[in-house]
Amino acid sequence: MKTKFFGLLLITVLFFSCKEDKQTNSKDDSKTEIKTTDNPLIYPEEKHFKSLRQVTFGGDNAEAYWSFDDKQIVFQSNYDKWNVSCDQMFLMNADETFKDNMPPMISTGKGRTTCSYFLPDNKHIIYASTHLGDVNCPDTPLRKNGKYIWPVYDTFDIFVADLEGNIVKQLTNEPGYDAEPTVSPKGDKIVFTSTRSGDLELYTMNLDGTDVKQITDELGYDGGAFFSPDGTKIIFRSSRPKTEQEIKEYKDLLAEGLVEPTDMELYICNANGSDLRQLTDLGNANWSPFFHPSGEKILFSSNFEAERGFPFNLYLIDIDGKNLERVTHSETFDAFPVFSNDGKKLAFSSNRNNGGGRDTNLFIAEWVD
Repeated sequence: MKTKFFGLLLITVLFFSCKEDKQTNSKDDSKTEIKTTDNPLIYPEEKHFKSLRQVTFGGDNAEAYWSFDDKQIVFQSNYDKWNVSCDQMFLMNADETFKDNMPPMISTGKGRTTCSYFLPDNKHIIYASTHLGDVNCPDTPLRKNGKYIWPVYDTFDIFVADLEGNIVKQLTNEPGYDAEPTVSPKGDKIVFTSTRSGDLELYTMNLDGTDVKQITDELGYDGGAFFSPDGTKIIFRSSRPKTEQEIKEYKDLLAEGLVEPTDMELYICNANGSDLRQLTDLGNANWSPFFHPSGEKILFSSNFEAERGFPFNLYLIDIDGKNLERVTHSETFDAFPVFSNDGKKLAFSSNRNNGGGRDTNLFIAEWVD
């Protein structure tokens, strides 16, 4: 997110139920530094952006992940002008834009794909795909019993592909959902979400798919996980049902391959799952977390300040849960922040500059602490 069904979330954003705003540790907006910029893509309060460049110009584009040498980016898109019916994977050089041209597709074009990520050799990617279950795009239910939901496709498995789009290895073959893989900056482990235990839990494995270990075991949807820069910690989002009614609703939905994404908080743990603790307690949806290059802060997307369930903006928070700071000041949707490996740039997805429509495009900012 990383959540990982962002196209569905973008529709869900418009319908989130209103909740009491929680602004614990949030900085007073009156103290936000206002800067002068001649870049129309940057809002005046966005002091962490030295520059900002729009990369895509149509469709839903997200989960843009840098190669280990920061020279290329892989991302998912459902842009119909690129001849796809649902999310597929595309490759770009880090300095490219796609206003009048199309990047090369490096997934199969079959099924639905999600969550691509570079391997350390910069010559291969991993991603999840449903194509072994059906070559067609799966149905995408959006609502059940008046509530918005995401499908958790049990045909998702994780694959390795080269940059020409050839699948060279299948990493998972367990029954059920296996998706949301990301790679440690150390280049030794993959973390992913799976239903193989009967619940949506986090697992780690080696780059070749061996040595699979379960690292979370509490009821709820644990997903969208990323390693810290030194590979010692993992940050993720989770919906943890607590009351009897919440538990029943969660289990009933999961039995149908569905989850409700409107209540999520961030959790952090060691890479082996130890020392697990809840990082945020803000309410609404807090998700798509990514470590700041220092390893001491988390950048994430949230609608906790929203009165109508949106907008979503980016926030920074220390890994001890203190010093919450708003980073973006959109009136619609900012999410999926991902720092380059050198820490100088930030890729994220946004509805800004889309003419008031629903297109979600990729942007790349020069980051300033």
